[in-house]
Amino acid sequence: MARRRIHTHVHLPAAALVLALTATACGAGTGGDSATDPLVVWIMEGTNPDETAYFEAANTVFTERTGVEVEVEFVPWSDAQNKISTAIAGGTVPDVVELGTTFIPEFADSGALYDLSDHIDDPYVYTQSMLRMGRIDDRIHGVPWYAAIRAIVYRADLFEEHGQEVPQDWAELRETAIALSEAEEDMIAFPVPGDAQYSVMPWIWGGGGELAVQRPDGTWVSEIDSEGGRAGMSFFTGLALEDGVSTTGAVNWNEIDVMEALAEERAVMALSGSANPKAILESNPDLEGRLGAFPIPGREGGYTDSFAGGSLLSVFAGTGQEETAWEYVAHLTGDEFSIRWSEETGFFPGRATAVSAFAESEDPLVRPFAVQLEAASRSTPVTPAWGRVEAEKVIVAMQQDILNGDATVEEATAHAADQIERILNGD
Repeated sequence: MARRRIHTHVHLPAAALVLALTATACGAGTGGDSATDPLVVWIMEGTNPDETAYFEAANTVFTERTGVEVEVEFVPWSDAQNKISTAIAGGTVPDVVELGTTFIPEFADSGALYDLSDHIDDPYVYTQSMLRMGRIDDRIHGVPWYAAIRAIVYRADLFEEHGQEVPQDWAELRETAIALSEAEEDMIAFPVPGDAQYSVMPWIWGGGGELAVQRPDGTWVSEIDSEGGRAGMSFFTGLALEDGVSTTGAVNWNEIDVMEALAEERAVMALSGSANPKAILESNPDLEGRLGAFPIPGREGGYTDSFAGGSLLSVFAGTGQEETAWEYVAHLTGDEFSIRWSEETGFFPGRATAVSAFAESEDPLVRPFAVQLEAASRSTPVTPAWGRVEAEKVIVAMQQDILNGDATVEEATAHAADQIERILNGD
Protein backbone atom coordinates (compact mmCIF):
# COMPACT_ATOMS: atom_id res chain seq x y z
CA MET A 1 0.00 0.00 0.00
CA ALA A 2 1.26 3.47 -0.84
CA ARG A 3 2.90 5.34 2.00
CA ARG A 4 2.40 9.04 2.62
CA ARG A 5 4.97 11.70 3.35
CA ILE A 6 4.55 13.17 6.80
CA HIS A 7 5.88 15.97 8.96
CA THR A 8 7.62 14.32 11.88
CA HIS A 9 8.18 17.27 14.19
CA VAL A 10 5.91 18.06 17.13
CA HIS A 11 4.60 21.59 17.35
CA LEU A 12 2.87 22.25 20.68
CA PRO A 13 2.47 25.99 21.31
CA ALA A 14 0.56 27.29 24.31
CA ALA A 15 -2.82 28.71 23.34
CA ALA A 16 -5.50 30.82 24.94
CA LEU A 17 -9.10 29.68 24.99
CA VAL A 18 -10.91 30.93 21.91
CA LEU A 19 -14.31 30.26 20.39
CA ALA A 20 -14.30 27.25 18.21
CA LEU A 21 -17.06 25.26 16.50
CA THR A 22 -15.63 21.71 16.84
CA ALA A 23 -16.57 18.29 18.15
CA THR A 24 -15.51 14.58 18.21
CA ALA A 25 -16.47 11.44 20.13
CA CYS A 26 -15.59 7.86 20.75
CA GLY A 27 -16.32 4.23 20.15
CA ALA A 28 -14.89 0.85 20.97
CA GLY A 29 -11.32 0.52 19.77
CA THR A 30 -10.22 -2.17 17.33
CA GLY A 31 -6.92 -3.94 17.04
CA GLY A 32 -4.26 -1.86 15.31
CA ASP A 33 -2.21 -2.97 12.30
CA SER A 34 1.45 -3.94 12.30
CA ALA A 35 2.77 -0.58 11.17
CA THR A 36 5.56 0.81 13.33
CA ASP A 37 5.66 4.33 11.93
CA PRO A 38 4.61 7.09 14.33
CA LEU A 39 0.97 8.05 14.09
CA VAL A 40 0.67 11.61 12.78
CA VAL A 41 -2.24 13.64 14.14
CA TRP A 42 -3.39 17.15 13.21
CA ILE A 43 -5.39 18.99 15.85
CA MET A 44 -6.85 22.48 15.57
CA GLU A 45 -4.99 25.01 17.68
CA GLY A 46 -6.42 26.99 20.58
CA THR A 47 -9.51 25.12 21.70
CA ASN A 48 -7.87 23.82 24.87
CA PRO A 49 -5.81 26.27 26.97
CA ASP A 50 -3.70 23.34 28.21
CA GLU A 51 -3.52 21.34 24.99
CA THR A 52 0.13 20.35 25.39
CA ALA A 53 -0.44 18.64 28.74
CA TYR A 54 -3.61 17.01 27.47
CA PHE A 55 -1.94 15.35 24.49
CA GLU A 56 1.15 14.40 26.43
CA ALA A 57 -1.11 12.47 28.81
CA ALA A 58 -3.33 10.96 26.12
CA ASN A 59 -0.41 9.94 23.92
CA THR A 60 1.54 8.40 26.78
CA VAL A 61 -1.37 6.11 27.63
CA PHE A 62 -1.91 5.21 23.97
CA THR A 63 1.76 4.40 23.36
CA GLU A 64 1.97 2.27 26.51
CA ARG A 65 -1.06 0.28 25.36
CA THR A 66 -0.23 -0.10 21.66
CA GLY A 67 3.50 0.51 21.33
CA VAL A 68 2.81 3.17 18.68
CA GLU A 69 4.31 6.63 19.07
CA VAL A 70 2.11 9.65 18.31
CA GLU A 71 3.20 12.98 16.83
CA VAL A 72 0.73 15.85 17.19
CA GLU A 73 0.84 19.03 15.13
CA PHE A 74 -1.43 21.92 16.04
CA VAL A 75 -2.93 23.72 13.06
CA PRO A 76 -4.47 27.22 13.21
CA TRP A 77 -8.14 27.20 12.27
CA SER A 78 -7.51 29.95 9.76
CA ASP A 79 -5.05 27.75 7.86
CA ALA A 80 -6.78 24.41 8.30
CA GLN A 81 -8.85 24.13 5.13
CA ASN A 82 -6.01 25.11 2.80
CA LYS A 83 -3.44 23.01 4.65
CA ILE A 84 -5.62 19.90 4.49
CA SER A 85 -6.50 20.44 0.83
CA THR A 86 -2.81 20.86 -0.01
CA ALA A 87 -1.92 17.72 1.92
CA ILE A 88 -4.55 15.71 0.04
CA ALA A 89 -3.33 17.00 -3.32
CA GLY A 90 0.29 16.27 -2.45
CA GLY A 91 -0.22 12.91 -0.78
CA THR A 92 1.17 14.18 2.53
CA VAL A 93 -1.87 13.66 4.74
CA PRO A 94 -1.65 12.81 8.44
CA ASP A 95 -3.24 9.65 9.85
CA VAL A 96 -5.84 11.41 12.02
CA VAL A 97 -7.28 14.89 11.65
CA GLU A 98 -9.70 17.04 13.61
CA LEU A 99 -12.33 18.52 11.32
CA GLY A 100 -15.00 21.12 12.01
CA THR A 101 -18.50 19.91 11.26
CA THR A 102 -18.79 21.86 8.02
CA PHE A 103 -15.44 20.51 6.74
CA ILE A 104 -16.48 16.86 6.60
CA PRO A 105 -18.68 16.87 3.45
CA GLU A 106 -16.00 18.55 1.33
CA PHE A 107 -13.19 16.18 2.27
CA ALA A 108 -15.41 13.09 2.26
CA ASP A 109 -16.57 14.00 -1.25
CA SER A 110 -12.94 14.06 -2.39
CA GLY A 111 -12.56 10.42 -1.36
CA ALA A 112 -9.74 11.23 1.06
CA LEU A 113 -11.45 10.09 4.27
CA TYR A 114 -11.59 6.51 5.47
CA ASP A 115 -15.02 4.94 6.01
CA LEU A 116 -15.38 4.19 9.73
CA SER A 117 -18.79 2.51 9.48
CA ASP A 118 -17.53 -1.02 10.11
CA HIS A 119 -15.85 0.08 13.33
CA ILE A 120 -19.01 1.55 14.89
CA ASP A 121 -21.40 -1.05 16.25
CA ASP A 122 -23.94 1.44 17.58
CA PRO A 123 -24.00 4.92 15.99
CA TYR A 124 -26.50 6.06 18.63
CA VAL A 125 -23.73 6.27 21.21
CA TYR A 126 -22.94 9.62 19.59
CA THR A 127 -24.84 12.90 19.64
CA GLN A 128 -26.92 12.50 16.52
CA SER A 129 -26.91 16.13 15.34
CA MET A 130 -23.11 15.92 15.32
CA LEU A 131 -22.80 12.46 13.83
CA ARG A 132 -25.11 13.51 11.00
CA MET A 133 -22.35 15.84 9.78
CA GLY A 134 -19.93 12.92 9.61
CA ARG A 135 -22.28 10.60 7.72
CA ILE A 136 -22.27 10.86 3.94
CA ASP A 137 -24.32 8.38 1.86
CA ASP A 138 -24.50 5.93 4.79
CA ARG A 139 -20.74 6.05 5.28
CA ILE A 140 -19.31 7.52 8.46
CA HIS A 141 -16.28 9.69 7.73
CA GLY A 142 -15.97 11.36 11.12
CA VAL A 143 -17.12 10.75 14.69
CA PRO A 144 -17.97 13.46 17.24
CA TRP A 145 -15.18 14.36 19.65
CA TYR A 146 -16.58 17.47 21.32
CA ALA A 147 -19.66 19.59 20.73
CA ALA A 148 -20.61 23.23 21.05
CA ILE A 149 -24.14 24.57 21.24
CA ARG A 150 -25.74 27.98 21.65
CA ALA A 151 -28.34 28.84 24.25
CA ILE A 152 -29.19 32.07 26.08
CA VAL A 153 -26.90 33.37 28.83
CA TYR A 154 -28.51 35.91 31.14
CA ARG A 155 -27.90 37.99 34.22
CA ALA A 156 -29.76 36.00 36.84
CA ASP A 157 -29.28 38.76 39.41
CA LEU A 158 -30.98 41.35 37.20
CA PHE A 159 -33.82 38.98 36.35
CA GLU A 160 -34.42 38.51 40.07
CA GLU A 161 -34.06 42.20 40.84
CA HIS A 162 -36.70 43.12 38.26
CA GLY A 163 -39.06 40.21 38.91
CA GLN A 164 -38.47 38.45 35.61
CA GLU A 165 -38.81 34.70 35.00
CA VAL A 166 -37.09 32.58 32.38
CA PRO A 167 -39.25 32.98 29.22
CA GLN A 168 -41.05 29.89 27.96
CA ASP A 169 -41.86 31.00 24.39
CA TRP A 170 -41.02 33.72 21.89
CA ALA A 171 -43.72 36.10 23.12
CA GLU A 172 -42.39 35.89 26.68
CA LEU A 173 -38.82 36.32 25.45
CA ARG A 174 -39.83 39.51 23.69
CA GLU A 175 -41.79 40.80 26.72
CA THR A 176 -38.88 40.03 29.04
CA ALA A 177 -36.38 41.78 26.79
CA ILE A 178 -38.58 44.87 26.55
CA ALA A 179 -39.12 44.99 30.32
CA LEU A 180 -35.39 44.67 31.03
CA SER A 181 -34.55 47.27 28.38
CA GLU A 182 -36.79 49.72 30.19
CA ALA A 183 -35.48 48.74 33.64
CA GLU A 184 -31.78 48.84 32.69
CA GLU A 185 -31.57 51.81 30.34
CA ASP A 186 -27.76 51.77 30.19
CA MET A 187 -27.61 48.11 29.15
CA ILE A 188 -28.47 46.15 26.02
CA ALA A 189 -31.32 43.83 26.88
CA PHE A 190 -30.80 41.38 24.00
CA PRO A 191 -28.15 42.00 21.33
CA VAL A 192 -29.17 41.09 17.76
CA PRO A 193 -25.81 40.60 15.99
CA GLY A 194 -25.43 41.05 12.26
CA ASP A 195 -22.23 39.07 11.69
CA ALA A 196 -23.14 35.86 13.50
CA GLN A 197 -24.83 33.39 11.17
CA TYR A 198 -25.19 30.64 13.79
CA SER A 199 -27.19 33.08 15.91
CA VAL A 200 -29.61 33.57 13.01
CA MET A 201 -30.23 29.91 12.14
CA PRO A 202 -32.27 29.03 15.27
CA TRP A 203 -34.96 31.56 14.42
CA ILE A 204 -35.34 30.24 10.87
CA TRP A 205 -35.71 26.70 12.22
CA GLY A 206 -37.88 27.84 15.11
CA GLY A 207 -40.26 29.58 12.72
CA GLY A 208 -40.65 26.36 10.76
CA GLY A 209 -38.24 26.92 7.87
CA GLU A 210 -35.23 24.94 6.69
CA LEU A 211 -31.95 26.35 5.44
CA ALA A 212 -32.11 23.94 2.51
CA VAL A 213 -33.62 20.53 1.76
CA GLN A 214 -32.71 18.10 -0.97
CA ARG A 215 -35.43 16.88 -3.32
CA PRO A 216 -35.62 13.27 -4.56
CA ASP A 217 -34.09 14.38 -7.87
CA GLY A 218 -31.00 15.65 -6.03
CA THR A 219 -31.66 19.37 -6.37
CA TRP A 220 -31.70 21.66 -3.35
CA VAL A 221 -34.37 24.16 -2.35
CA SER A 222 -34.09 26.72 0.45
CA GLU A 223 -36.99 27.45 2.79
CA ILE A 224 -35.54 30.61 4.27
CA ASP A 225 -38.12 32.56 2.29
CA SER A 226 -40.99 30.31 3.39
CA GLU A 227 -43.69 31.62 5.70
CA GLY A 228 -41.97 29.97 8.66
CA GLY A 229 -38.50 31.19 7.74
CA ARG A 230 -39.74 34.73 7.35
CA ALA A 231 -41.64 34.54 10.64
CA GLY A 232 -38.42 33.62 12.43
CA MET A 233 -36.41 36.35 10.73
CA SER A 234 -39.11 38.91 11.47
CA PHE A 235 -39.10 37.99 15.15
CA PHE A 236 -35.33 38.08 15.61
CA THR A 237 -34.64 41.26 13.66
CA GLY A 238 -37.82 42.81 15.07
CA LEU A 239 -36.29 42.70 18.54
CA ALA A 240 -33.85 45.32 17.27
CA LEU A 241 -35.86 47.23 14.69
CA GLU A 242 -39.27 47.35 16.36
CA ASP A 243 -38.67 46.68 20.06
CA GLY A 244 -35.34 48.49 20.47
CA VAL A 245 -33.86 45.93 22.85
CA SER A 246 -30.57 45.70 20.92
CA THR A 247 -28.20 48.43 19.73
CA THR A 248 -27.55 49.76 16.24
CA GLY A 249 -23.86 48.94 16.57
CA ALA A 250 -24.67 45.24 16.85
CA VAL A 251 -25.27 45.09 13.10
CA ASN A 252 -21.50 44.51 12.80
CA TRP A 253 -21.11 42.29 15.85
CA ASN A 254 -19.92 38.72 15.70
CA GLU A 255 -20.20 36.14 18.48
CA ILE A 256 -17.06 37.36 20.23
CA ASP A 257 -18.50 40.88 20.38
CA VAL A 258 -21.64 39.48 21.98
CA MET A 259 -19.59 37.53 24.52
CA GLU A 260 -17.60 40.64 25.38
CA ALA A 261 -20.83 42.60 25.93
CA LEU A 262 -21.85 40.02 28.53
CA ALA A 263 -18.41 39.96 30.14
CA GLU A 264 -18.27 43.75 30.35
CA GLU A 265 -21.77 43.88 31.88
CA ARG A 266 -23.18 45.78 28.91
CA ALA A 267 -25.77 43.11 28.01
CA VAL A 268 -28.50 41.56 30.15
CA MET A 269 -28.93 38.39 28.08
CA ALA A 270 -27.69 37.08 24.75
CA LEU A 271 -27.44 34.03 22.55
CA SER A 272 -24.07 32.57 23.42
CA GLY A 273 -21.93 29.46 22.98
CA SER A 274 -21.61 26.75 25.62
CA ALA A 275 -17.89 27.43 26.16
CA ASN A 276 -18.46 31.16 26.63
CA PRO A 277 -19.57 31.29 30.31
CA LYS A 278 -16.17 29.88 31.33
CA ALA A 279 -14.39 32.58 29.31
CA ILE A 280 -16.74 35.29 30.58
CA LEU A 281 -16.08 34.42 34.21
CA GLU A 282 -12.34 34.28 33.62
CA SER A 283 -12.56 37.76 32.11
CA ASN A 284 -14.82 39.13 34.84
CA PRO A 285 -14.76 37.10 38.09
CA ASP A 286 -17.22 39.58 39.62
CA LEU A 287 -19.96 37.86 37.59
CA GLU A 288 -19.52 34.61 39.50
CA GLY A 289 -22.93 33.51 40.80
CA ARG A 290 -24.73 36.22 38.84
CA LEU A 291 -25.04 34.42 35.50
CA GLY A 292 -27.53 31.81 34.36
CA ALA A 293 -28.51 30.16 31.11
CA PHE A 294 -31.62 28.68 29.52
CA PRO A 295 -32.37 26.83 26.26
CA ILE A 296 -33.77 28.95 23.44
CA PRO A 297 -37.54 28.84 23.99
CA GLY A 298 -39.77 27.54 21.23
CA ARG A 299 -42.12 29.75 19.27
CA GLU A 300 -45.14 28.34 21.11
CA GLY A 301 -43.31 26.58 23.95
CA GLY A 302 -40.73 23.85 24.20
CA TYR A 303 -37.36 24.62 22.64
CA THR A 304 -36.06 26.18 19.46
CA ASP A 305 -33.35 24.16 17.69
CA SER A 306 -29.82 25.54 17.87
CA PHE A 307 -26.84 24.84 15.63
CA ALA A 308 -24.63 22.05 16.98
CA GLY A 309 -21.08 22.93 16.12
CA GLY A 310 -17.83 21.39 17.22
CA SER A 311 -15.36 18.93 15.79
CA LEU A 312 -15.15 15.38 14.61
CA LEU A 313 -12.14 13.12 14.32
CA SER A 314 -11.47 11.58 10.92
CA VAL A 315 -9.02 9.05 9.54
CA PHE A 316 -7.36 9.52 6.15
CA ALA A 317 -7.54 6.67 3.66
CA GLY A 318 -4.47 5.23 1.97
CA THR A 319 -1.91 5.80 4.73
CA GLY A 320 -1.46 2.14 5.61
CA GLN A 321 -2.27 2.92 9.25
CA GLU A 322 -6.05 3.22 9.12
CA GLU A 323 -6.64 0.58 11.80
CA THR A 324 -4.21 2.15 14.26
CA ALA A 325 -5.59 5.58 13.43
CA TRP A 326 -9.11 4.43 14.27
CA GLU A 327 -7.83 3.00 17.54
CA TYR A 328 -6.43 6.43 18.39
CA VAL A 329 -9.75 8.09 17.50
CA ALA A 330 -11.51 5.64 19.80
CA HIS A 331 -8.95 6.44 22.48
CA LEU A 332 -9.51 10.21 22.37
CA THR A 333 -13.28 9.85 22.21
CA GLY A 334 -13.43 7.33 25.03
CA ASP A 335 -14.74 8.33 28.43
CA GLU A 336 -11.45 9.27 30.09
CA PHE A 337 -10.06 11.69 27.55
CA SER A 338 -13.31 13.04 26.10
CA ILE A 339 -14.46 14.01 29.60
CA ARG A 340 -11.09 15.54 30.39
CA TRP A 341 -11.22 17.59 27.18
CA SER A 342 -14.71 18.75 28.09
CA GLU A 343 -13.68 19.81 31.58
CA GLU A 344 -10.68 21.74 30.27
CA THR A 345 -12.47 23.52 27.42
CA GLY A 346 -16.12 23.96 28.39
CA PHE A 347 -17.31 21.96 25.36
CA PHE A 348 -19.40 18.80 25.61
CA PRO A 349 -18.20 15.29 24.76
CA GLY A 350 -19.56 13.83 21.54
CA ARG A 351 -21.10 10.82 23.26
CA ALA A 352 -24.83 10.92 23.93
CA THR A 353 -24.58 9.32 27.37
CA ALA A 354 -22.07 11.95 28.49
CA VAL A 355 -24.33 14.75 27.29
CA SER A 356 -27.25 13.18 29.17
CA ALA A 357 -25.16 13.18 32.34
CA PHE A 358 -24.40 16.88 31.90
CA ALA A 359 -28.13 17.48 31.34
CA GLU A 360 -28.65 16.33 34.95
CA SER A 361 -25.97 18.65 36.31
CA GLU A 362 -26.81 21.13 39.04
CA ASP A 363 -24.50 23.72 37.47
CA PRO A 364 -26.71 26.55 36.12
CA LEU A 365 -24.16 27.27 33.38
CA VAL A 366 -23.88 23.66 32.23
CA ARG A 367 -27.24 21.94 32.43
CA PRO A 368 -29.19 24.32 30.12
CA PHE A 369 -26.62 23.97 27.34
CA ALA A 370 -26.61 20.18 27.68
CA VAL A 371 -30.41 20.15 27.52
CA GLN A 372 -30.25 22.32 24.41
CA LEU A 373 -27.75 19.98 22.76
CA GLU A 374 -29.64 16.83 23.72
CA ALA A 375 -33.19 18.01 23.03
CA ALA A 376 -33.00 20.74 20.41
CA SER A 377 -29.96 20.82 18.16
CA ARG A 378 -29.36 20.31 14.48
CA SER A 379 -26.72 20.68 11.79
CA THR A 380 -26.40 22.60 8.56
CA PRO A 381 -27.22 20.83 5.26
CA VAL A 382 -24.81 17.96 4.64
CA THR A 383 -23.32 18.82 1.26
CA PRO A 384 -19.81 19.89 0.20
CA ALA A 385 -21.21 23.11 -1.27
CA TRP A 386 -22.52 24.37 2.09
CA GLY A 387 -19.04 25.65 2.87
CA ARG A 388 -19.43 28.12 -0.01
CA VAL A 389 -22.71 29.38 1.44
CA GLU A 390 -20.88 30.22 4.64
CA ALA A 391 -17.79 31.55 2.86
CA GLU A 392 -19.93 33.92 0.80
CA LYS A 393 -21.73 35.02 3.98
CA VAL A 394 -25.16 34.57 2.49
CA ILE A 395 -26.94 34.44 5.85
CA VAL A 396 -24.86 37.27 7.29
CA ALA A 397 -25.68 39.49 4.30
CA MET A 398 -29.39 38.72 4.69
CA GLN A 399 -29.31 39.61 8.40
CA GLN A 400 -27.35 42.82 7.87
CA ASP A 401 -29.51 43.96 4.95
CA ILE A 402 -32.57 43.71 7.18
CA LEU A 403 -30.95 45.38 10.19
CA ASN A 404 -29.53 48.20 8.05
CA GLY A 405 -32.88 48.83 6.40
CA ASP A 406 -31.49 47.99 2.97
CA ALA A 407 -34.10 45.27 2.40
CA THR A 408 -37.36 44.05 3.89
CA VAL A 409 -37.56 40.60 5.43
CA GLU A 410 -39.35 39.42 2.29
CA GLU A 411 -36.72 40.86 -0.04
CA ALA A 412 -33.72 39.71 1.99
CA THR A 413 -34.97 36.16 2.54
CA ALA A 414 -35.90 35.78 -1.14
CA HIS A 415 -32.42 36.87 -2.19
CA ALA A 416 -30.74 34.58 0.35
CA ALA A 417 -32.84 31.60 -0.76
CA ASP A 418 -31.90 32.26 -4.39
CA GLN A 419 -28.22 32.47 -3.47
CA ILE A 420 -28.30 29.24 -1.47
CA GLU A 421 -30.04 27.35 -4.26
CA ARG A 422 -27.58 28.74 -6.83
CA ILE A 423 -24.59 27.57 -4.77
CA LEU A 424 -25.93 24.18 -3.73
CA ASN A 425 -27.18 23.33 -7.21
CA GLY A 426 -23.96 24.44 -8.88
CA ASP A 427 -25.58 27.13 -11.01
